[in-house]
Amino acid sequence: MSIPTVLDRFPTPPCAHLLGLDILAADRDGGEVSIAFTARPEFCNAAGNVQGGFLAAMLDDCMGPALLIATDAEFYPSTIDLNVQFLAPARPGRILGKARVIQLGRTIGFVQGELEDACGKTIARASASVRITAMHKARA
Repeated sequence: MSIPTVLDRFPTPPCAHLLGLDILAADRDGGEVSIAFTARPEFCNAAGNVQGGFLAAMLDDCMGPALLIATDAEFYPSTIDLNVQFLAPARPGRILGKARVIQLGRTIGFVQGELEDACGKTIARASASVRITAMHKARA
């Protein structure tokens, strides 16, 4: 049950569909977004936990939209550095992501994200540096 955002101007990327992305809340002025994901059983490793690469993708898919929403999609973020801390195993099912823009410069931005399981336990955190490109140049 996604809410309307500036992201509605663009087709949802296939990777976001795969992760089950659903925007729950967005605050343009605060540069914040809340997104739900659906971790499918196919995302699991041999131990039955969601593989870390999928969690990193979920974090990236929180932080990018936070910047897009904060800039009213005038700028496109390209991740140039992503640091992830895996804090607890993640099981298949609903995962809640939250992200916020920390700082925007002329060409570089800094964002942070966090994932929680259905019980509210933090399972991963990330910080990222992103190159900021004018949307008309990024989509050319």
